[in-house]
Amino acid sequence: MSPGELFILSAPSGAGKTTLIHSLLSGGLDGFGSIHFSVSHTTRQPRQGEVNGRDYHFVTHEDFETMIEEEAFLECAKVHRNFYGTSLAEVVPRLRAGVDVVMDIDVQGTERILQRFPRADVAPLRAAVHSIFIIPPSYTALAQRLRGRGPHDPDEVAGRLAVSAAEMRRAGLYDYVIVNDDAASASKALASIVLEKRHRRSRMRGELESILLTFDER
Repeated sequence: MSPGELFILSAPSGAGKTTLIHSLLSGGLDGFGSIHFSVSHTTRQPRQGEVNGRDYHFVTHEDFETMIEEEAFLECAKVHRNFYGTSLAEVVPRLRAGVDVVMDIDVQGTERILQRFPRADVAPLRAAVHSIFIIPPSYTALAQRLRGRGPHDPDEVAGRLAVSAAEMRRAGLYDYVIVNDDAASASKALASIVLEKRHRRSRMRGELESILLTFDER
């Protein structure tokens, strides 16, 4: 069995990455099979409406630190007073079972994952890792989107834009870049990347061989 594909998605804040992921998961691959969304672990408390196991795996600080000691994470980081991380168990067993996985993660997390995959126990899966960077059409468009999200402190918007500028300069880390100037077009571009990987000959080998047998019988 060919391993599943791991699609790592990153974007500056406000570039529309979450909308594109929702489109992919809810219908962007209609008729072409499902894709699993990797659910992260966190030590923060659930917000209203969030469900354990769907939005995050909510765990204690003690449990998270134990997982760090056991090297159970592909990547993890402390943000303010809470930990966030992607567990190996959330991703690697699915890839080995031939299931495609999509991850929503920042640039620093992507770097840590790409560094982690050469590890001996996951190295054979490195070829199945594909990184995708979602970008806005311009700095001005991104600034307008951030300001249009609701009342924000000008300093907060300026801070987010400064972080976004730094992230944009790391675009060379990624295999693919999608300009999200139109949500429908960007959604199609994202789905097309997934489908291209699924239809490589190495991934289609089992089905191809099965169909070839029907010709050999003639």
